[in-house]
Amino acid sequence: MNEMKRIGVLTSGGDSPGMNACIRAVVKSAIGKGLKVFGIEDGYKGMIENRIKELSYTDVNNIIHLGGTILGTARSDAFRTLEGRQKAVSNLKSHQIDALVLIGGDGTFAGGMDLTTEFDVPVIGLPGTIDNDIYGTDFTIGYDTCLNTVVEAVDKIRDTASSHHRVFFVEVMGRASGYIALNSAIASGAESVLIPETITDIPLLAKEIKDQNKGIRSSIIIVAEGDDEGGAQEIMAKVKPHLEEYDLRYSVLGHIQRGGSPSAFDRILATRMGVKAVELLVEGKKSLMIGQIGRDLATRNILEGTTGTISNDDSGIHLLESLLTKG
Repeated sequence: MNEMKRIGVLTSGGDSPGMNACIRAVVKSAIGKGLKVFGIEDGYKGMIENRIKELSYTDVNNIIHLGGTILGTARSDAFRTLEGRQKAVSNLKSHQIDALVLIGGDGTFAGGMDLTTEFDVPVIGLPGTIDNDIYGTDFTIGYDTCLNTVVEAVDKIRDTASSHHRVFFVEVMGRASGYIALNSAIASGAESVLIPETITDIPLLAKEIKDQNKGIRSSIIIVAEGDDEGGAQEIMAKVKPHLEEYDLRYSVLGHIQRGGSPSAFDRILATRMGVKAVELLVEGKKSLMIGQIGRDLATRNILEGTTGTISNDDSGIHLLESLLTKG
């Protein structure tokens, strides 16, 4: 491999708090090693459209606290085609970019694998997604901030639920992963949680709500958007015939979960991962993703981040159930 001189960095997929902290770490650590760094706007879409610019040290000053991503992010159907990827690589070559740091989720990693296998472009993947659904890391960049946002919102919803004696079904993001739902339920003191990893029994859920209320008639039920019975609105409609005497409401938190200033945890995680990515590229490593296992950073083949299977273990469910009154 030729000596590393120029690297590109992009953010792709859904934005997550801490992406800017990660960009900052990549740029500043790379410049410190004598490298030039190029920011690719709007992910693979910007790579195809040649929207690539050099980033200076001052370009990334005062962004560590910002949510979102200064580089932008977008989906790209064109990149899914060989012709699109050929154009993207041609643009990388025109800027003499030797390697890429990719910040995003499994789709971002899959695109990086295509660049490596088809064109031998060295890539390092950093897991940036609020869903915490990347195999090979205990935490993804943005998950902690998202969790705190959800808990803050649920705390406020509980105030009005208690005041009006209502049962609220609160929908959170998560697709096929219930990490946000389960851990926000534990942290907010929710009475129940519905996640994709478990089958929802509507009559049993209704019974549990009755058992929990004991005349109080206010409860919080956290619903992952990927639940097998649907989102919060659908669940509420299915439970209603079993709880006709209850005042039911639902709330969809939506994209508020993606925004906001990243937590201290996410800023530190993103910074550590960004610096490590540059170190790996300088060492001639490629096709790796960086994760955090326990307190330590760990690497594995980026392909595992796109194909590995993760799921919530039963400990969180058992923890929540142990706090609930039965019968």
